[in-house]
Amino acid sequence: MEFCPKCGSVLIQKRKNFGCPRCDYSSKEKIKIISSEKIEKRGEIGVVTEKDTETLPIVSEKCKKCGNEKAFFWTVQTRAGDEAETKFFKCTKCSHIWREYR
Repeated sequence: MEFCPKCGSVLIQKRKNFGCPRCDYSSKEKIKIISSEKIEKRGEIGVVTEKDTETLPIVSEKCKKCGNEKAFFWTVQTRAGDEAETKFFKCTKCSHIWREYR
């Protein structure tokens, strides 16, 4: 890659020779333009498991399957809009899921 001796811009190819896009400088000799890029090997991609993505709040609720006292919970509107939401629980120990209607 060659640069203009007047203003320092990169010389570009014009019709027969190379010239500066900023000023009126043009080179009469042939210029060989070489570009290269070093590619580094990428590291391993981390895998996210289901356990790593649990972002639900934890409440004190007894699991009916294993007796654990802690569970994740979330709510979903499963019936008509004017009725109460359904609360779902998931045990932090055995991953058993159950629901509670109110």
